[in-house]
Amino acid sequence: MSSAASATPAVAFIPDTTSTRQYIGAWSVLSVLQYFAAEAAVIGAWAGPRPYDLRTGYISDLGAINCGIYDGRDVCSPLHWLMNASFVVQGLGMLLGALLLSSGLLCVAARAGVRVQPGQRKPWLAAVWVRVLAGTAGAGTVIVGLVPEDVGSFWHFAGAVMYFLAGAVALLVLGTLWLRKSGMAWFILVCGGVSLAALATGALTGMDVPEPGTLERLMGYPVTVGMAAAGLVIARRVHRHRKQVRAAAAVR
Repeated sequence: MSSAASATPAVAFIPDTTSTRQYIGAWSVLSVLQYFAAEAAVIGAWAGPRPYDLRTGYISDLGAINCGIYDGRDVCSPLHWLMNASFVVQGLGMLLGALLLSSGLLCVAARAGVRVQPGQRKPWLAAVWVRVLAGTAGAGTVIVGLVPEDVGSFWHFAGAVMYFLAGAVALLVLGTLWLRKSGMAWFILVCGGVSLAALATGALTGMDVPEPGTLERLMGYPVTVGMAAAGLVIARRVHRHRKQVRAAAAVR
């Protein structure tokens, strides 16, 4: 999430919470919510012999490019291109946020006027890791969109694991970093915890559960919602500070 610094800054400084890049970065992360609209549209166009069931249907089935039997499931998604495009857009939003949102901004949860002290090595490194992990998760879902499940490539599975695992851990680190800095911290922590627990369950059971679609969505939905919540916190605080700065300038 801009500076690629990997160590504590030499002097205390106040992160710039009015810069356009931070605002764009926050809205980029918030844009992941488009996924839910795309998924609903693709499910509505499902053409399989039986209606698509959120409880038993895998998310990736919606992006399968061919109609037929895949891994024992009867798959037919005419709007597969929309689902795959949504995966790519979602991933790019997270990648852009990871690049544009600075580590300093994440350290202070975008609170205006709060200094990052030179001795705060752990928070700084945690913020860097949030950016790295969010970028990894974003890259993973881009791969998922570019390599649908039925093209016979290992990369689809790898991309999905990247998204679920890196996304969940990013939320846990960010939620911990934001404790006492944002009321949204606990919600973000819960999202990360639910996703990681579901991922562990899926790994231990090999997804051989009565409702694999539900389990997979417990892996993925919390990451999407948690990232959007973080983007909302930053976007609102950056917007408020930018508005205050413009008002002060107008008075002068």
